[in-house]
Amino acid sequence: MKRGTTFTRIFVSILILGIGLVASFGTYIYMTTKQSVLERVAVSKQAFITQTKNSLEQKIKTIEYAFSTYSTTSSFRDVIENPITEKDFEAYRSVNTQLNYIASMGLEGAKYTLISLVQNWEIASGKLSQLSAAKREELTASYIGNHPRGLFWQRTDEGLRFVYSLPSFSNKKEAIALADLSLAGLNRILRTDDDAAVLILNSQGELLYENRALGLPAAQLTGLAAAAAESGAERSGLTRLSAGEGKATSIVYARSDYNNWIYATPLAPDETTEALRTTRYGLIVMGLIISALIAVVAYFISYYFANSIRRIQRRLPAAAPGPRSNEIDWIIGSIDAILDEKQGLAQMIESEMPKLETQFALNLLRGRVAPEELGHQLHRFGYRPEPGCRYTVMLIQLDSYGGRDAADKDMLLLGLSKLIAEIVPPEQRLIPIVLNESTQATILMPSGESEDDIRRWLLGTAKAAVRHARDVLNVSVSVGFGNLYEDLALGSKEACEMGKQALHQRLNLGKESIIFYEDVSNVVSGPVVLHYPAQLENALFDAIRLGDEEGVSRALYPFLAEMMKTSKDSADFEMTLIRFVNNLIQLEQLLGIQVLLTPDNRTLFQRLLQIRNPEEIERILIEEAIQPMVRRMKEKTNRQFRSLSDQVAAIVREEYDRELSLELIADRLHYNPNYLSSIFRKEFGITFSEYLMNYRLDMAKKWLLETDLSVKDIAERLQYQNPQNFIRSFRKKENVTPGAYRKEQQSS
Repeated sequence: MKRGTTFTRIFVSILILGIGLVASFGTYIYMTTKQSVLERVAVSKQAFITQTKNSLEQKIKTIEYAFSTYSTTSSFRDVIENPITEKDFEAYRSVNTQLNYIASMGLEGAKYTLISLVQNWEIASGKLSQLSAAKREELTASYIGNHPRGLFWQRTDEGLRFVYSLPSFSNKKEAIALADLSLAGLNRILRTDDDAAVLILNSQGELLYENRALGLPAAQLTGLAAAAAESGAERSGLTRLSAGEGKATSIVYARSDYNNWIYATPLAPDETTEALRTTRYGLIVMGLIISALIAVVAYFISYYFANSIRRIQRRLPAAAPGPRSNEIDWIIGSIDAILDEKQGLAQMIESEMPKLETQFALNLLRGRVAPEELGHQLHRFGYRPEPGCRYTVMLIQLDSYGGRDAADKDMLLLGLSKLIAEIVPPEQRLIPIVLNESTQATILMPSGESEDDIRRWLLGTAKAAVRHARDVLNVSVSVGFGNLYEDLALGSKEACEMGKQALHQRLNLGKESIIFYEDVSNVVSGPVVLHYPAQLENALFDAIRLGDEEGVSRALYPFLAEMMKTSKDSADFEMTLIRFVNNLIQLEQLLGIQVLLTPDNRTLFQRLLQIRNPEEIERILIEEAIQPMVRRMKEKTNRQFRSLSDQVAAIVREEYDRELSLELIADRLHYNPNYLSSIFRKEFGITFSEYLMNYRLDMAKKWLLETDLSVKDIAERLQYQNPQNFIRSFRKKENVTPGAYRKEQQSS
C-alpha cells in the first residue's frame, strides 16, 4: 500500500521522539548513578581535604593574628616612625625579636619582613637595609596601590607570600609586613599517604598552591571558585568542571570559613569506571527493547492519522497548487486560499465602509431609509443612540472661498467635514458628509436634558465650526439648524429641508450666521411688493452701453446693495434677481453682443438661485456677466469708431478736389455731424478740417513738383475760392510760399 508524506512524517517524528526520550531517560539514569558513585568516592576525599584545610588554616591564622597584634602595640608605631640605621641597635633588635617570635609560631622555614614606608627601611630575615625611592615606589604600587584590601596572600615562585599593609584601620599606610612560606614547608604540612593532588585557590579563583602540576586551565579554576561560591551555606562539595572537547574533571572541594580559600583535590577517572560498567550495559539493552516497541506503536499511530488526513483532503476543493501526495501542505494551501479569499472580501468591505456609512447618512437626509432597516444599519456602523435620543441636522454653507477659486469648493466642503469630525465627539453625531455642491451636512445627537441645554450645545458647536473654518481653512461659513426630532428614519429629510430654509436668511443676516429654523419659521410674509432699483439699473446699463469700466464700477455696487437690502425674504430676492438677469439679456440683445446666451452661461439662472451666499452671487454677476459685457461692448465700440473714421478718411482721399464738408459726409453716412466729429478726432487726434487741409496741401506739394500747373490753377483744383487763402495756408504749414517751394525743390 502506497504511503503519503503525512504517514512518513508522523512515523519518523514519533520514532525520533520516542528514541530521543529513551536515550534521554537512559542518559539520566546513567548520570544519576554516576553521580551517586562519585559522591561515595568523594566522601573519603572530603575528609582528607577538610583535614588539609584545617592544618594549613591554623598556621595562616597564627601568622595573621601575630602581625595584627603586633601592629597595634606602641612599640610598633615607635619603630615605624623612627629611622633605623646600623647604630640603632636597640630598635633593630626589638623588631628582629618580634619577627623571630612570629616565626616560631608559624611555618618552619618561613621568612618574615617588616618595611617602614615612613623612614624607608626594611628588615628581612634579620638583615637591615635602606629603601631607595624607586624601591619604595615599587612596593607601594605592588602591595598598596593595586590592592584594595590591606591583608592578602599571593602566589610566588618560592611558595606563598602574606602581605599586610599597616596600620590596618587607616587609608594612609605606613608599613608593610611580609611572610614568605616556602613550597617545601607547605608540602610537608599537606603531605598525604597516597600522594593525592591538592589545590588551594583564593576567593577570586586564583591558584595559590598545588603540590602536583595538574595543568588545569584558568577557566576550570574560575569555574571551581564559582561553584564553591554558589554552594552557600554548604562549605564543601563535589563539582564537575568542563575543559572543552568533551573533557571534564570531577573535583572535591572545601571552602574556608576564615578567608574563603578553596581547598580541592580531583577525582581520578579510574576510581568510578569499573563501578559503572555493568550499569552502562544494562541501560543499552533496555534502550534497544523500548525503541523496538516505540517503532511498532509509531507505525499504527501514523497509519491512523494519515488515513484521517486523506479523508479531509478528499472533502476539500482543489483550490491549492502542488501535488496532492504532500497532504499537509496541500491542505494548508487549500485553507490559505479560502482564508485569503475571505480576508480579501473582509478588506474590501472594510475599505468600502466609510463610503457605505456616507451613503447611509445621505439616504437618511433624502428619506430613503426604511424604519425597519434603521436599527440594523445603525448597529452595522457602530452607532448606539440612547433610548429617547433626539436628533437635528446641521448644515454648513460657504460664505467665501478664502481667496481660492470656485473650483476648490468641493475640497473646502470635504475639509469642513473633517473639521466637524474633530469638533463633535463620535457618540454625538453621525458621519459628516457633503450633501451637495454647496452644502455640508451632519446629523447630530445633541446632549442636554432640556431644550435650552440642547440649544446651548448646538450653538457652541456651531461657533466652534465657524471659528475652526476661519482659522484652519481661512474661509467664512454660515450654519443652519433644523428642528429637533426623534424618528431618525422619517424626520431627517424634513429637518434637512428646514436647515436649508434657515440658510436662505443669510442674505439678510450676512456671513458667518448661525440660524435656527425655529427662529425664522414664524416670520409671516405679507403681499409681495417688490422694490426694484430701476434708476440705479439705468445708470449701470448706460455705462455698459458705452463700455465705460469706471462708470460700471460706480453704478454696480450701489445697485447690488440696494437690491439685496430691499429683498425681505428669499422669494423677493429670487424675483428681483430673475428680473435683473432678464434685463441684462435684453440689453445684450439690443447691443448685439453675446455673453449670457453662450453655452457656458445657460445655467446662470439655476446657479444664482441655488447660491445663498451674497458674496458669491456678487462675484458671479460681476465676473461672469457684467464685466464680460463691458469688455465686449468696449471692443465693439472701438471697432465701430475705427470703421467710421476710416470711412471719412477714405472719402477725403477720394474727393479732396471737390466741395467737401463734415456735414455732407455725416449726411451721407447717416450720422450726427458732432458725433462723427468726436469719433474722428478720437481716432486720428486732429479735427476733420485739419485732416482735409493737410491732405490737400500734401497734394499741392506733389503737383508743384510733378506738374507745370500754376499756383492759381492748383488753388482752384483744391477748392480754394481765393488763391491768397491757399498761399497763406501753404506758408503756414511749410513756412514758404508755393512758388518759393517749387523753386527750392527744382534747384536742389
